[in-house]
Amino acid sequence: MLFFDESGGIIRCNLCPRRCSIPGGALGACGVRGNKNGKGLLPFYGHVTALAVDPIEKKPLFHFRPGSMILSAGFCGCNLRCPFCQNWQISQSTGSNQRLHGSQRKPGDIISAALHENSLAIAYTYSEPLVHAEFLLDCMALAHKHGIANVLVTNGCANGEAAREILSLTDAANIDLKCFSAGTYADVLGGGAENVFSTVKEFIRAACAMGVHVEVTTLVVPGLNDSVEELDACADFIASVGEIPWHLSAYHPDYHWNAPPTDPALLLSTAKRVRAKLPFVYTGNISGEDNNTACPHCGAILVRRKGYKTDISGLAAPVDGESWYRCARCGEKSPVNH
Repeated sequence: MLFFDESGGIIRCNLCPRRCSIPGGALGACGVRGNKNGKGLLPFYGHVTALAVDPIEKKPLFHFRPGSMILSAGFCGCNLRCPFCQNWQISQSTGSNQRLHGSQRKPGDIISAALHENSLAIAYTYSEPLVHAEFLLDCMALAHKHGIANVLVTNGCANGEAAREILSLTDAANIDLKCFSAGTYADVLGGGAENVFSTVKEFIRAACAMGVHVEVTTLVVPGLNDSVEELDACADFIASVGEIPWHLSAYHPDYHWNAPPTDPALLLSTAKRVRAKLPFVYTGNISGEDNNTACPHCGAILVRRKGYKTDISGLAAPVDGESWYRCARCGEKSPVNH
């Protein structure tokens, strides 16, 4: 679907903005999509580096099925090269299977694992799932046949056709908005193309337009994207798309980035400032955070959170086929999806 012939046995991959031209015997920039004798090659189709059951809040998703557990499936490879990557051991690991943790799985194996764990949702996460588009589509379609929801945790770097096909099978997504600079995306984050930033923004817009439950995460990295101007630009963009929960996450030194950890006070002050534009802003990876969700109508606490422990007693169950909870106090529609 995503590979196209060029001259001389070279093929082009159209999955992401890089549009890699891949010679025979080589892999594209993501390290998992290649060329074998002039044909598209997927040597890591179904290679799962991690399979675990997590609280859904860990994705992070705060407004989708709060308090539930989700089966998380991780992969290898990525089409970005973030120098501060927190999961670089798998996202930047390419090559032979012997160098990777995990094992080959069929889509049915992932579905069986979810059913075994009584999980009604699967998260495609940890590394970048979009570079495994073919496996993702196979697994997502099968999940829906078994009544299992699909959750995508992604950098959003996929071109329109592939993005729409995957989003058509996606129930909820947490999408990274890593900064608000085309130059940073292309150069510092290794996106390799000036249009990668616009691709991410379009992915967020498309997900919302297609009815996917969307939340956005920004890892706030000192010296990279932590200015008031840039964080406010992120908030303005998110608000222009819709009432999307925004997660401001603290960075810690990792991989090739040695700046000091994010100051928790910066996250808290930013969250307080931008709530005039975005009503639901949360902070992550810091202690003492107040990440409760309040009813926008009466102010009652709908969801109370302490770490990954969640109290949803402020929510009333959906009625008459609704897909959202209601406030247990006032009965009005809540911003939390079922």
